This record gives sequence, structure tokens and C-alpha cells, in this order.
Amino acid sequence: MLYIVLWLITLITSTFLFYKVSGSLSLLKPNLISITYYYSLLVSSFIGPLLIVLKLDNNYMIHRMQDDTYRIIGFLWLCYIMIIIPLTMLMLSRWVGFNAKKELDSYLKAPITTDLREGKDYFYIFSILMFLSISAIIYMIMQLNNVPLIAALTGGTDLGRLRIEASHGFQGNVLFKNIFALGLTPILSLIAYVYYIKTKLFRWKISFMLMFVLSIFVSIYDLQKAPVFFYILMFILIKLYIGKIKLSIKKVAILASVGIISIITMYVFIQGVTNVNQFLSYNSGPIGRLILSQIAPFFLHLELFGNQVDFLNGRSLPNILLQFYDLEHVRSARLVMEQYFPDKVQEGTAGVLNTVFAGEAYANFGYWGILFGAIYLGAFIQVMYIFFLRMPKNPVFISLFAFFTVNIPRVVVGGFMDFIFNPFWLFVFSLFLSTLFCLKVKQEFQRIYFKQAH
Repeated sequence: MLYIVLWLITLITSTFLFYKVSGSLSLLKPNLISITYYYSLLVSSFIGPLLIVLKLDNNYMIHRMQDDTYRIIGFLWLCYIMIIIPLTMLMLSRWVGFNAKKELDSYLKAPITTDLREGKDYFYIFSILMFLSISAIIYMIMQLNNVPLIAALTGGTDLGRLRIEASHGFQGNVLFKNIFALGLTPILSLIAYVYYIKTKLFRWKISFMLMFVLSIFVSIYDLQKAPVFFYILMFILIKLYIGKIKLSIKKVAILASVGIISIITMYVFIQGVTNVNQFLSYNSGPIGRLILSQIAPFFLHLELFGNQVDFLNGRSLPNILLQFYDLEHVRSARLVMEQYFPDKVQEGTAGVLNTVFAGEAYANFGYWGILFGAIYLGAFIQVMYIFFLRMPKNPVFISLFAFFTVNIPRVVVGGFMDFIFNPFWLFVFSLFLSTLFCLKVKQEFQRIYFKQAH
């Protein structure tokens, strides 16, 4: 009973704080903070722990734990996270004078702003990036022995192993693949779409159609179910930001129904699940994957690191940094999989056990990692939210806003080190900000030259 009361108090307090810092928790106004709250924290990281601490989870991962004390420890830390993240956001918002509700409403009502005089220059740059993106996709396909999607469509078998090989056994340049094929492609499709809506130019329409098809492909090529839904969510956000749609309860219900049907279809055809009870069970199928399978590895992290395995002390940072210190990159999620499911690793059907950011933070820095990591994360997300709401509402910033609104919540339940140093995020910001800056400088020089000439 004590745990239920604590859970309810935490839920009510956290919901109130997130409402204050987001401007809206309405499903009709999805935003970076509300998606983080609903998807990353409430559904993926806070419902399951109550079942786990009450020993009602009946989850195959939790059954691998040897010490039930970590059920309680993990539950208490997650209660802390649910409070400290929005509390940090609230303090930061007050410090910089950010009125979430007012600024969110103003942003949604504001028109798209773009200087059509720079459109041709930007299209040339866009075309170069599009060429790199397409080249990276071709390179990725050539480096794979079998593309899981093609294997599934042609009646191939052993799809589970092919998925792992495609996702974690890629033999080519992983950074090139991740940045230009998987990362840049959807962003370019969003930018092309907004430019087409604004200008109605044929070249932007063709660019959008091409990049849209390629974005769908890179979302499902390895038979993952989540990426394509997140990509569609980006498009819904884009349409919401530029005023092309206005969400209603009916539209949200239709979208949810389509999503549920699509998930069931993918489970049936990709994983061969046909048992109705498995779909409806709280600890298996889509429901179990959302509320238990995503958070269960966090409890395994707590039991493993500092007891059976030494803390990683930063070795989960990207290779691009570790190579300067002659350190080997180690993913805590992979170590947990190897320790608790060695049989699946041996078979080649297991990848990593990703979980809420606190798992990787703890694996690297112990309880201090969770303590300060949650504060850092709250500040990071709120800074990004404020930044985009206050930036010019042009096609580039609108697209980046939609991209980060979807991808930051995904990373919250994927790891912690990406919030410390994320090569792709840095690349995206540097690329597009420098491009916009150079175009503005060129435009200013042309204005001055024209003025002097006359």
C-alpha cells in the first residue's frame, strides 16, 4: 500500500510540474515536453516499476534478478526522476523568464518565415546534402549481406538474426551510415516538405517525394517497428506547426487506431505472433514491451554494475572521444544482455537491453550519475524547448524542431551519453546553422553592394 501511495503522489506532482513547464499536456498540442512526459517517462518508465516493486510484473527479465532489493531501489530512483526533471525545468524557465503556455501558443499561430531570395541558393546546398544522403543509403545496402526488409518480402527466414546483423553487426563505416543515411534523410524530407508548402515549387515537390520514400525505407529496412511511427509523428508535428492541420479528439482516435492496427500487423507478419492473449497481456506483446520491457533493464543495471561488473567511468561515450584516451567503447546495455542472456547472444539473436537514461548513467557513474544526470537532462531538454520556440519559424528550424521533439524522447529511453556528446546532433546543428549564417551574410553583402552601386 505504501508503494501505491508514493506512486500516486509522485504521479500527481510530476504531472502538475510537467504541465507548468510544457505549456500544454493536451494530446491535441503535442510538444517536446509532453511527449517526453507521456512516452519516455509515464508509459515507458513509471507504470512498470509499480508492478515490479509490488512483484506483479511476471517479467522474464526481472526473473533473472538475484536480489529483489533492487526492485525497491529502482522504484525509488524512478520516483526521484519523475519529480526532479520537471522541477529543474521549472526553475530554469523562471530564471530565463519563459512562459511556456504563452510562447507555445504564439509559436503555433506564427506564419512560416523565409526569404524567397535565398531559396535557390539553399536548394543547391540541399541538393548536395540529398546526394550524400542517397549515396549513404546505397552504401549501407551494399555493406549488408541481406537487407531484412527485402528478406521478409521475399519469404526469407531467420529474420531475427538478420535484424541484429543489420542494426549491430554493420561492417562498414557506422558513423557515415548513421549520420547521412539514417539521420539526415528524414530531416531533409521534412525541410523539402515545408519549402514545398511555402513556395509550391516543383523542384521542392520532387525532392520531398524522393526523400519521403527513402525516409520510410531507412525507418523499416531492419524491420524495427518504432522508427516508422516516430517518422510519421514528425510529419504530424510539422503539419501542426505550419497550420496545415488542427488536431481533434476524433483525429487523434483515428491515428491511434491506425497505429494499433499497424503494430498488430507487424507483430503478426514479422514476429509470427497470433495469440490474442499475448497481444492483450500486460506483460507481453505490445503492451508488455511498452510498460515493462523498456524499464526492466534499468533494474538489471542496478544489480549488475558496482557488484558483478565495475562501473564504466565514462567508457560509454562515443568512440570519437574515447580514441583520444586509448579507451574501448563499452555499451552498458550490451553488457547487461551478455550477463543476463548469454544464450541469446551466443545464438546471435540478441542485441542490447536499452532502458531509461538512468541505466547508462548509473553504469558509468554510479548513483551520482542518476542524481545529477536527471538534473542535467531536465535542463538540457528545457533549453532545447525554449531555443526552438524562440527561433525564427523558417523551414529549417521548423524541421529541426519536429526532429528533436521526436528524437529527444526516444534517446531518454535509450541512454545517457548521447546527451553528453552526440556527434549527429552536433553535426546537424553545425551544418544548418552555418548554412543559414552564410546565406544571411551573402544576402547582406549583396544588399550593401546594391545600395552602393545606386
